[in-house]
Amino acid sequence: MSAPPALQDQPVERVIRGGVEYVVLGTAHVSRSSMEAVEAMLAHESFDAVAVELCESRAQGMRDPEAFKQMDLFKVIREGKAGMVAASLVLSTFQKRLADQSGIQPGAEMKAAMDGAEQRHLPLWLIDREVGTTLKRAWRSVGFWQRFGLLGGLLASVFEREQIEQVEIEKLKQGDLLESAFSEFASESKPLYDSLIGERDAFMAARLRQESARSSTSDTPARRVLVVIGAGHLKGLGEQLRTQQDDPSAKVTELATTPPKARWPKWLAVALVLLVFAAIAYAFHRNTALGAQALRDWVLFTGGFAALGALAAGGHPLSIVAAFIAAPIKPFRPGIPAGGISAMAEAWVRRPRVVDFDTLRDDIVHWSGWWKNRVARTLLNFFLVSVGTIIGEYSAGIHIFKSLV
Repeated sequence: MSAPPALQDQPVERVIRGGVEYVVLGTAHVSRSSMEAVEAMLAHESFDAVAVELCESRAQGMRDPEAFKQMDLFKVIREGKAGMVAASLVLSTFQKRLADQSGIQPGAEMKAAMDGAEQRHLPLWLIDREVGTTLKRAWRSVGFWQRFGLLGGLLASVFEREQIEQVEIEKLKQGDLLESAFSEFASESKPLYDSLIGERDAFMAARLRQESARSSTSDTPARRVLVVIGAGHLKGLGEQLRTQQDDPSAKVTELATTPPKARWPKWLAVALVLLVFAAIAYAFHRNTALGAQALRDWVLFTGGFAALGALAAGGHPLSIVAAFIAAPIKPFRPGIPAGGISAMAEAWVRRPRVVDFDTLRDDIVHWSGWWKNRVARTLLNFFLVSVGTIIGEYSAGIHIFKSLV
């Protein structure tokens, strides 16, 4: 039986391992033909399960886009998920720009695979690594100075308003969404490329083997699995499926673990603060009044500059007070920084929602948009309070040391 027209010239690789045939369909993230190819494959061949290049959070976003928009930003900051929201913002902004230019919603082929599995009552396997974990591993895979460039690239992805070059759209049709979003850095850094692409090839192969092993013990084992992935993963995933020897569960656990943070930046900051407090202690040793003055300077400088940051961001009076209180006691309160506490106070009083991200790109074109958009204002609050706290610490240290000379 000949393949239907929609499947002609589509990249397909068939891998048999452990009695399971994996029919791997390489798709383009910005292509109507890829969506039609997925639908044709499901109609043309029979499968026992469908696997897609999605993690749980991205799949949930496709199933119910409105649920993500109703996320409480205060809760996001409090639970330490601000990085995940920022990553989602970067990707959604990049996707929106692609959709506006191409007229095709990126990920439509994944949605078609999910819908097809549901209609046929087939198990759906989500085999990709959580996007937040991927970005954290990518961030920690590069050196200190490279992170500045990566951060600049992330900000450019969010705020860039110029059209994406046609060559980049064509590259995306043959590649990977994450790789394309950070293509400049991924191409120049092997560790970054491995985190965004290579590790995910290994992770997805392990997840397929893991799900197949679970299925083999059920009443209806999966013998033929349709795997829908970006074409950029086709070669790597096929090779991993054929050669991977690690225990699949152990491999998944290994690649889903976020590497620990480097400790030296934290210890450097602690050392600088300890020097200031040693100076305050010395001031008390010399003279109680001098010590009280040094302690007052610490509170006024750190709290004052942090509060000025909240004020400049148009913060609510409660977030200004929170900044003033949180900044001086920062050394005794590990965890959320003063900017985070002030931002949480701002988010609690004014309740920004992630739905504000929808208009963020348009609002921040005008300077007034930073204060009008609730998300932008909360982020501005976080940034300015954090900067104000750092300025206050250095100013306090200089002033205290001068008073002791």
